[in-house]
Amino acid sequence: MNKFYYNEPRDSYDAIVVGTGISGGWAAKELCEKGLKTLVLERGPMVKHREDYPTANNDPWDYPHGETPTQEMLKRQPKQSRTGYTTRMSSAHWFVDDIDHPYNEIKQFDWMRGYHVGGRSIMWGRQSYRHSDIDFTANKREGIAVDWPVRYKDIKPWYDKVEAYIGVSGENRGLKQLPDGVFEPAFEYNCVEEVFREKVESGFDDGRVVTMGRTAHINSDKKFEGDGRIRCQTRNRCIRGCPFGAYFSSNSSTLPAAEATGNMTLRPDSIVHEIMYDADTQKATGVKVIDRETKETFEFKAKVVFLCASAVASTSILMQSRSDRFPNGMGNDSGELGHNIMDHHFKAGAMGRFEGFEDKYYKGRRPTGLYIPRFRNIGGSTDMKEFKRGYGYQGGGSRGNFTDLIAETRGFGAELKNAIFQPGDWNIGMTAFGEILPYHDNKMMLDYDRLDQWGLPTVTFDAEIRDNELAMRKDMQEQGVEMLKKAGAKDVMGYDAYYGFGNGIHEMGTARMGRDPRTSVVNGYNQLHAVKNVYVTDGAFMTSGACVNPSLTYMAFTARAADHAVNELKKGNI
Repeated sequence: MNKFYYNEPRDSYDAIVVGTGISGGWAAKELCEKGLKTLVLERGPMVKHREDYPTANNDPWDYPHGETPTQEMLKRQPKQSRTGYTTRMSSAHWFVDDIDHPYNEIKQFDWMRGYHVGGRSIMWGRQSYRHSDIDFTANKREGIAVDWPVRYKDIKPWYDKVEAYIGVSGENRGLKQLPDGVFEPAFEYNCVEEVFREKVESGFDDGRVVTMGRTAHINSDKKFEGDGRIRCQTRNRCIRGCPFGAYFSSNSSTLPAAEATGNMTLRPDSIVHEIMYDADTQKATGVKVIDRETKETFEFKAKVVFLCASAVASTSILMQSRSDRFPNGMGNDSGELGHNIMDHHFKAGAMGRFEGFEDKYYKGRRPTGLYIPRFRNIGGSTDMKEFKRGYGYQGGGSRGNFTDLIAETRGFGAELKNAIFQPGDWNIGMTAFGEILPYHDNKMMLDYDRLDQWGLPTVTFDAEIRDNELAMRKDMQEQGVEMLKKAGAKDVMGYDAYYGFGNGIHEMGTARMGRDPRTSVVNGYNQLHAVKNVYVTDGAFMTSGACVNPSLTYMAFTARAADHAVNELKKGNI
């Protein structure tokens, strides 16, 4: 079977990109548009925009038991199913089978993966926020881990470029902790959200702001590059794959752009497990690949390699790339490879009921909600003694429906029929996403005694949140309750549900960026310190995690790194 799409195969390329998700799609687009013949490798099968979104138009009644997973699914996905949302009938096909793709845990780690062209860019939550200088300077300011080798001014032009290209809806609010951006029109607030917003912004003296979530959805009639991308239809079936291309994904946007150049060769079903190294030139020469289906092995050569396979997968590839020069994994002179793994802890917040809006409703299924940016530890009176860093809330207001009546006694016949046509109560729920510090002892390792079906070592995780995060979670709950009460909510309830590391699906930090090769893996341009023609631009490079969703930052750094790589190639430096 010919695994290649868009171009005929060849033995050698200008560039190789490993992975087709958020970062890989951007690397492919930028390198191809700059004229490099680029091989893009994806370990999973092909997914074509629109035609390979099998559940995009299904309704709940199209499944015999609704979204409830079958016992067979749960048996084969014991770890994936712990989240509650990766085994829904309409989207479970995007997530891996734990039996076919095993991993190991010393402490619980929820590793949510999708192996296919487009990766998690198909299923991501699409919340898109910039890091600020508060984030880029935090490690240095607090003496934690290592300093970022960049500042906001270095990344701002690339944030601008990415936002303008992908389409991010949102509001500019002039906040130092959440920089403004290049936005599509924001989605509208509903009636209870408007009240909540006014009460919170006027009721606290620490600069709290309620804004509409910044989300990678087109919300205008502006034309965007890609495969027929148009404005959001507010169906909120996004995780299934959007046939309208309304939200950003590699499949609808960056990969079609790369294909249009004629410079991309895309090969799915290609498991990259090692980067080849030439000790004489001190450069990478290409990658070793196992075919997912046939288990045949291949080698592909290139002048530059971009690792964009995800924080865990890219670091696994580096760890397996052992040689006399790198006995502990390529680029691992510092010993930091695999350490400092981060995520965002969440599932702590509050909810409450609102009265007085019984004559109001809303139309459509908005794909985003409210966002309350960080208001802790941003200077002055906001600084806390109990914990470092901060958190932001995501949530929103909604109105219940007839399913709320199932557990109630409403009689039978006409009485029940009339009741089910009446909407339920208005509620606001909010959960906080908090920063996890980059602890050296939070780590991933490779187990060569437990191999997968391709003969490759499996990953073992050993990570947990610590006292700093636990103290933060207490504040997350308390402040959520206080804001809802101040806004006039009834029956307010705070909560702190169990958080398992990885459940935020924001793995970061396993090949961290830094100034010093003795304490970090990549430099300020995402290059391995010791192998200049290898770039790591997915979550692995993150030096700290901030409290915002990180995908926009991955894209900005990837575009910047691709520009740097092409310039370095032209100069003969790599």
